[in-house]
Amino acid sequence: MDLSFLPHANAFLNSMATLLLLSGFVMIKKGNRTAHKRCMVGAFVMSMGFLVCYVVHYIWRASTLGGVHTPYNGQGFIRRLYYLMLFSHIILAMAVPVFAVWLIRLGVKGRFERHRRVARIGFPIWVYVSVTGVLIYVMLYHCNPSV
Repeated sequence: MDLSFLPHANAFLNSMATLLLLSGFVMIKKGNRTAHKRCMVGAFVMSMGFLVCYVVHYIWRASTLGGVHTPYNGQGFIRRLYYLMLFSHIILAMAVPVFAVWLIRLGVKGRFERHRRVARIGFPIWVYVSVTGVLIYVMLYHCNPSV
C-alpha cells in the first residue's frame, strides 16, 4: 500500500488545527464558551489525527523505503533555519498532547481559572508546533532541491 500521501494529509491536519486553535482563542475572547469548546476539541482531534498519521507514515517509510526521514537539501542560512525550526518543533511537539489533555480535563471539570493559567503556556506552544509543522512540510516537500 502506498502511503506517500500522508505528509500532505499531515500538513492539512496541522493547518486545520492551527485555524481551529486561533478560532477557539477568538471565541473565548468574545465570551462564547460553547464555540471555544468546539474549536478546541476540533483542534485536539486534528492534532491527534496528525499524530496517528505521522506514526503510520514513519513506520511505512521504515518498512518500505528503509529510511524514516526525507533529507533536506537546502544550503546555507535556509538549511540552518530549517533544522533550527525542526529541532524546536520536535522538542515542543512532545508537550502538546500533555498540555492538550490537561487543558481539556481542566475545562471539563470547570476549573476555568486554572485552565486559563495553563493555557497561557500550552496554547502558544500548540500554535507554534502546528504552524511550524506546516512550514517544515512546505520547506521539505515544496522548496527542497532534488526531492
